[in-house]
Amino acid sequence: MRYLLSTLFMALIFVACGGPGAAENEIPEELGAKKDLLKAKRLEAKQLNALVKELELAIADQDSSRQDDKRILVTTKPLALVDFKHFVELQGSVQAENMVSATSEVAGRILSLTVKEGDMVKRGQLIAKLDLESVKKQMLELGTSISLARTVFERQKRLWDQNIGSEIQYLEAKSNLERLEKSMDQLTLQLSKENVYAPTTGEVETVNLHTGEVASPGMPIIQILNINILKVVAEIPETYLGAIRKGEQVKVKFPAINEEQELKVTQIGNVINPANRTFEVEIKISRKMPLLKPNLLALVLVNDQTKKGAITVPLEVVQQEVGGKDFVFVTDKGQEGTMAKKVYVTTGESYEGNIVITKGLEGNEELIIEGARGLTNNALIEVVEDKKLGSAE
Repeated sequence: MRYLLSTLFMALIFVACGGPGAAENEIPEELGAKKDLLKAKRLEAKQLNALVKELELAIADQDSSRQDDKRILVTTKPLALVDFKHFVELQGSVQAENMVSATSEVAGRILSLTVKEGDMVKRGQLIAKLDLESVKKQMLELGTSISLARTVFERQKRLWDQNIGSEIQYLEAKSNLERLEKSMDQLTLQLSKENVYAPTTGEVETVNLHTGEVASPGMPIIQILNINILKVVAEIPETYLGAIRKGEQVKVKFPAINEEQELKVTQIGNVINPANRTFEVEIKISRKMPLLKPNLLALVLVNDQTKKGAITVPLEVVQQEVGGKDFVFVTDKGQEGTMAKKVYVTTGESYEGNIVITKGLEGNEELIIEGARGLTNNALIEVVEDKKLGSAE
């Protein structure tokens, strides 16, 4: 190095003092001579710039007053042992606690339907009116039969009271009248079912039958959804069977509405679905949210791993060599001040931007955060605040 500097310095002095051929510095008149002179001067300038650069580096190495100019600005964070929790996000959906069908108890054609899909109904509200004209006709015919049966029974009774006629005739007349009267009671009850009412309060989710169609006993006319009682249902892989328990609190996210709740697991399925190796988990939604709708996507966060007293660092500060080794930079003290120390580490689980360091750090180091990229081992650094680093950049 010294020999090179001496040689370059002597060449610079020789050129500057104008040795043999100093008269060549004058611009000649011929074009060819001008080009030759320009080429020579460019070579001299190149040599001069190289000499200046070498001088600056040599001075920087020897001049302690300029050491601060070489320091790289960084920010740091003290490490500490913390409890690391890893969560896995499992997909579920919002469902109604109960879906109730409004059905008819008798067969009949729908004369009018008073609600449509999306309407809110209250318990006991009229839903539909049925045409029970056939029942009314049966009642008229039965009424005639009952009148005749009553007349026959009364006559048989008078005769029996006078000990005239047989007891069998009297009992048959009485039994026939009673049978017809019971049939009339049944028809009367059927006629009272011509109006169909809402069995619960909620929102009309589905209309199954419309005006003019025939309703059969037990056939749903509409389905009512109680949106005030909702739950999250998720299919959980069997590998997480031991990670979730009934009664514990879990985080549930609703990405579409940007909401998150801490909810309690209310039910865990007792059977593993052989088709997809999952079990069902139900989580009741305790706090009412207007934007929650059935079938809305929900993400259930299950804590599948917890490590107490772990060393965690931000994921972005872990760098990797070409050979595949992971490393971070921490601060260290040297003769010239604070410097960066390269530490090889072994990493573990990561979650939400943090990763566990299982080997390489003790937990009492000062980790370099901002400015770690591009650092070299034993590089001089200056620790600053985040704001100061931002202004310096």
